[in-house]
Amino acid sequence: MRGSLMILFFILCTTTAFAQYGAQQRADYYFSKFSYAKAIPEYEAMLEGGLNTTHAHQQLAECYLLIREFKKAIPHFKAILDKESLPTDYYFKYAMALYSDGQLKESEKWLKKYKKTNKSDSRLKRFLQDGNLASVVFNSRERYTLGELTFNTEHSDFGAYVHNNKIYFASSRKDGSNTYGWNDEPWLDLYWVYEDVPYYEPEKLEGNVNTKYHESSLAYSTDYKNDTIIYFTRNNFFNKKASYGAEKEINLKIYTAEKKDNKWVESRSLTVNSDYYSTGHPTVSADRRRIYYTSDMPGGLGGTDIYYSEIHERGGIGEPINAGPVINTEGNEMFPFINEEGQLFFSSDGHVGFGQLDVFSTINDENGEFVDVINLGTPINSSSDDFAYFGLPNGIDGYVSSNREGGKGSDDIYKFRFSPALEVEGYVTDGVNNKPLDSVQLQLFDQRSNTLVAQTTTDTNGYYKFPVNRKTPYMIEAVRRTHPHKNVFFDTSKIPSESKVFRQDIVLDPVMDLKLLANLNKIYFDFDKSDIRPDAAAELNKVIHVMNELYPEMIISLEAHTDPVGSHAYNDKLSAKRAKSTYDYLITNGIAPERILSYKGFGKRRPINGCTGRADCTPEELELNRRTEFPMAQIKNGAPVAR
Repeated sequence: MRGSLMILFFILCTTTAFAQYGAQQRADYYFSKFSYAKAIPEYEAMLEGGLNTTHAHQQLAECYLLIREFKKAIPHFKAILDKESLPTDYYFKYAMALYSDGQLKESEKWLKKYKKTNKSDSRLKRFLQDGNLASVVFNSRERYTLGELTFNTEHSDFGAYVHNNKIYFASSRKDGSNTYGWNDEPWLDLYWVYEDVPYYEPEKLEGNVNTKYHESSLAYSTDYKNDTIIYFTRNNFFNKKASYGAEKEINLKIYTAEKKDNKWVESRSLTVNSDYYSTGHPTVSADRRRIYYTSDMPGGLGGTDIYYSEIHERGGIGEPINAGPVINTEGNEMFPFINEEGQLFFSSDGHVGFGQLDVFSTINDENGEFVDVINLGTPINSSSDDFAYFGLPNGIDGYVSSNREGGKGSDDIYKFRFSPALEVEGYVTDGVNNKPLDSVQLQLFDQRSNTLVAQTTTDTNGYYKFPVNRKTPYMIEAVRRTHPHKNVFFDTSKIPSESKVFRQDIVLDPVMDLKLLANLNKIYFDFDKSDIRPDAAAELNKVIHVMNELYPEMIISLEAHTDPVGSHAYNDKLSAKRAKSTYDYLITNGIAPERILSYKGFGKRRPINGCTGRADCTPEELELNRRTEFPMAQIKNGAPVAR
């Protein structure tokens, strides 16, 4: 590690529909905050209320998988595996759940199904070889974007913490202070800038917190009087003779400071500090009941471990408690951060990662116990050191520090944005009457690979939804029997990273065929008769519905045709009577006369096949010619039909 951070590490290394909708909002919020145990009851409430059950099953399957409740995950996977719109990475996740439950043959079956469309998934192969299950699931997609900040310098800048629209951080930028002999860089001090002013000149923390030694890793909290205080890290030093045996030891300690006359005044050193080992990098839970920190105190599992202590009602700090082997390894764990949901993030070089220090999140069960950790993946993590994760309460934005290639200095601060799962949704409507269209067959294609990604059908409200990837061009092909197919193109590259849903409505123009629009069956007449039979009336009622309810500006003509059996005179007369009967029925039942331009019988003069009589035609071929046609002159005012 480069810069002043290397110094610190070297030292350390030693019930209603509305309520149901609210349930989804809460569940998705908890999910985005890694609080899977809290998300589970909210998703289950969605299932009980019948709200967006596919989404609830998908999320529950993943939640249970991540908290290692494999048996509970499996039924939710089964509930969605037949969904045509399901992303194929769920096949992989399902295989992992089956494998973890000991169902090896079934797991292999679903892995093979997944590999059919994901043969080149090298990232997942890597995690399969030496990663854990939680990281495999989480890193099935890249979920973050990263950007460097303007106030980074050629020296060390790290450990961002946001409070009241200010970013606090540690920096060894040169400002006339003493330099540290190790690398001739200034000692670390605490600075701040306004979060929303890109080129604001950093200012030192007001008061006596900054000294001629290192200060870093600030965290805001309150004391028992509910007054604002800060915790911060400083390397120890001695104005007088040190405790016996500690004269040459340089360790870290955690201090508090309180604000007096708009300046921060150091108040005390925590009781967990020692002259013989280091404690540093504090973070405090939102309820101020627990403080987490890093220490290399004797009895740990590795070089440095994550510890926590209870904060007593009057502000005292309890005994150090090791966070345990799920988090701590033989390597180094440091820079803990606890978000407002109680989720712990930290950096480690002992868990499987991409390089040196990587950022991880814990997974907790329903009792709040740590059950696994997640590697946050790229680009949060790199082949270099990545540390000092801080997440904002919105669950989207935050900051991380790194000494990766391409930065300005030895350590730099980057702003990240978490990209929640993205879905495209919309309504399919008729281009003439703007009414929703149900039963529209939709297929989603990835334009880059020209592969079918998912398919679904619109519901009774014309609504559809697909899960999609970001930064990807797509095409939706929409098809309905009554509406010619249409291709709709869109690209998710410019969708804001905080957006979870992208709207893509689709308009389909109807076919110019009344029989298709009305889904008409054959209209029958009794032999040698023209009166409307009950089964014919049922079909004509469909015509009335289409003309009055769906397309009230439609104008048609009526044509009746017969088979070729009999004379022209006989068939002309019979077809004219049948056309008149059809016309009368439509007019009597609500169709305005001006909407039927004409009604004519054409006898046997317009056959639709080569039949000339019983001698050369089957009964079925003859029947095809006994028909009623409804040619359309207009479907909407100003839009005549070409004929």
